[in-house]
This record gives sequence, structure tokens and C-alpha cells, in this order.
Amino acid sequence: MFKENPLWIKSYDFALKIIHLYKKLNKEKREYILSKQLLRSGTSIGANVSEANGAISKADFSAKISISYKESLETKYWLLLLKDSDYINVEQADSLIKDADELSKIMFSILKTTRINK
Repeated sequence: MFKENPLWIKSYDFALKIIHLYKKLNKEKREYILSKQLLRSGTSIGANVSEANGAISKADFSAKISISYKESLETKYWLLLLKDSDYINVEQADSLIKDADELSKIMFSILKTTRINK
């Protein structure tokens, strides 16, 4: 079921990248505060997409996608902070920000469609 949903696949793959970065930041940089926030928001995107797939109404679906969208924006914020404070390099940050942007665009498009079709 989930593995046929492109948004679910992309958000799951993104969450795995965030988990790996979190582990690296903890082990190599001994950074625990910002990375924990990144872990929470970056994995929440996919969790809320999963919940949206089980929504019981269009409003419930839209609400969960909206939360995922907001979490993707928050994740970009933490990535920028980690980059600008030199915890992660520019290339790594830009790659993950690009992934988060792609997720954001997909979710924003879904939100526009679901809200128009109310």
C-alpha cells in the first residue's frame, strides 16, 4: 500500500537520510540539540503522510498533509542552522534542503488540489 505512493516513498527515504545525519552529528560532532530537532521534524513528515493515507475524510487527509508540509519547512530551518553553524557542509545541507523542497512542493500541490475540490 505505502510502497506504491510516491510521496510516501520520498518522505520515507528522506527520513532515512535525516536519521543517518542525526547519528553522524551525535557521534562525530557531539551535537545533540539541533540534531534532535532535525530528527523530530524530518521524520515527522513521513509519519504524517502515513497518517494521511489512512485518513477518514478529506478534511482529515488535508490536515495531515498540512502538518507534513509545515514539518518540511521546519526541517529546512534546522538544516540551515546546522549549515550556518558549520555542523554540516554546504553540499550536504543543500542536497537535503533540495529534497525537503521537493517534498514541500508535492504537498503544497496536494493541498491546493484538495482544498479546491472541497
